[in-house]
Amino acid sequence: MFRLFEENTADAVWQKIADYFRKTPLSVQESRGGPAQELLHAAISIKNPREKWVLSRKPVLNLAFSLAEIIWLTRGRNDAAFLNFFNRQLPKFAGQTDIYHGAYGHRLRKSMGFDQLESAYTAFRANPRTRQVVLQIWDANLDLPDQTGAAKSADIPCNTSSILKINNNSLEWLQIMRSNDIFRGLPYNIVQFTALQEILSGWLEIKMGEYHHISDSLHLYSNCADNIQKSYPIQTLNFSNPDSLAFPKDISDRSFLQLEEFITEIIEGRASQSDLVSLKNCDELPEAFRNMAIILASEALRRNRHRDQCEHLLEQCSNPIYTFLYSEWLNRIDHERVK
Repeated sequence: MFRLFEENTADAVWQKIADYFRKTPLSVQESRGGPAQELLHAAISIKNPREKWVLSRKPVLNLAFSLAEIIWLTRGRNDAAFLNFFNRQLPKFAGQTDIYHGAYGHRLRKSMGFDQLESAYTAFRANPRTRQVVLQIWDANLDLPDQTGAAKSADIPCNTSSILKINNNSLEWLQIMRSNDIFRGLPYNIVQFTALQEILSGWLEIKMGEYHHISDSLHLYSNCADNIQKSYPIQTLNFSNPDSLAFPKDISDRSFLQLEEFITEIIEGRASQSDLVSLKNCDELPEAFRNMAIILASEALRRNRHRDQCEHLLEQCSNPIYTFLYSEWLNRIDHERVK
């Protein structure tokens, strides 16, 4: 039997799921991440996936990491350094490695021998009525356990496939997950695939439809249960996400390439303080992409101990969601240092 969670925004549906785990006695299963409450066969639906950000999670999301991951996915990368710069904890979960085995963007755009996202775009342009656009992430040859039942990697994909359709001139997206941690994973998973949905809808120059998500195992690790208890809706927030990533393909491709090059200079130490403050080669990007560059540069400035310039640059961000999440991130860092 499916348990259905439906809401208008990512934050609202995540809160509904969190509340269910707070109040419902669930079986506890042992796993590589420790004991976890588990709900099998959960379906999640977000009516307006432009509102992709979970705002009420405590501690707050790592916004710069999440934005870097959108770029990493879209550009089809699998190198660990690109993400590890913005999330130093990631190797604990994905492994101490130079290449991430399960990198979703690389699986979608390169590892199957062709670009699945590009092929989906081409197919829909030719036949918007097709029901055969399925993007494959899971590779049984690489991802099934070995003969002893042991995992072949620390980074086996939790997302297995995406099923896309155009309905009423809107791109509908169904994401299939074999395993889904509601605290560490789900808020980021929603951002990852609603971003791809938004990007592809822009390429196709159609509307963004609803986002649907099936989790075969939706679970909460015991060591994260206290965080769920602290994560309640923020009643004072009354703003929405003004930034759309839905651009024509040429603008989209060019903008993501520039952001990729900007991050590469950051992680390789070639971006100077003045490069970061001036958003080198990214200042003239469309506003949605410029706002992404502001957050990424602000985090690079913070990590390089230029906190004043970090906060000054943040003032240029026109997206109130980003400003809220990143300000909360700075507060989180300050609090953890005091502790």
